[in-house]
Amino acid sequence: MIGVMVRRLRFGAPIVVVSGLPRSGTSMMMRMLEAGGVELLQDGVRAADDSNPKGYFEYEPVKGLDKDGDVSWLPGAHGKAVKIISFLLTWLPEDHNYQVIFMHRHPDEITLSQHAMLRARGETVAEGDAERSREVFRAHLSQVERFMAGRACFRVLPVAYHDVIAAPEAAAAQVAQFLGRPLDTAAMARSVDQQLYRNRAEPASP
Repeated sequence: MIGVMVRRLRFGAPIVVVSGLPRSGTSMMMRMLEAGGVELLQDGVRAADDSNPKGYFEYEPVKGLDKDGDVSWLPGAHGKAVKIISFLLTWLPEDHNYQVIFMHRHPDEITLSQHAMLRARGETVAEGDAERSREVFRAHLSQVERFMAGRACFRVLPVAYHDVIAAPEAAAAQVAQFLGRPLDTAAMARSVDQQLYRNRAEPASP
């Protein structure tokens, strides 16, 4: 705890990062944070569509982290929430503090959701091996978790997509406690639209 306080004094208010694999519920969590009173870093360049009818909450400069390495926007993100997919977390510099809300979702549902989004765009989807996809996701997530665990700049709250859908009030309270700031948890819970849970994995056979 002392280390956290020292880093906060040195580097300022943490940047709230909502992360996870694409289609893992990151947009849902950004919507919850906005409803709760957290200022978002977003630009609206990517408009809402049938796949995300309530918006993507993205910030275009984030997408250049692994390309041009431009992090000049990070100082303006302190105290705000920004969405950064898990593949880009390793490009964040260590001279900032990050409170990472990391979304987890069943890998089969992530694959189903990704394929549905591609089809909606008119793109061809190659049906791959589901088990292979699970292994790729598992290996990537393990790598990212090890990366964050080894760096003092990251504090991480894992959040399961299904838990948010099943008990949004409890999830909102958990997030507010993690961030350590007063949030409107009732509004956060109301922002969760269970009708958007459209891609469900088949239950495992007994």
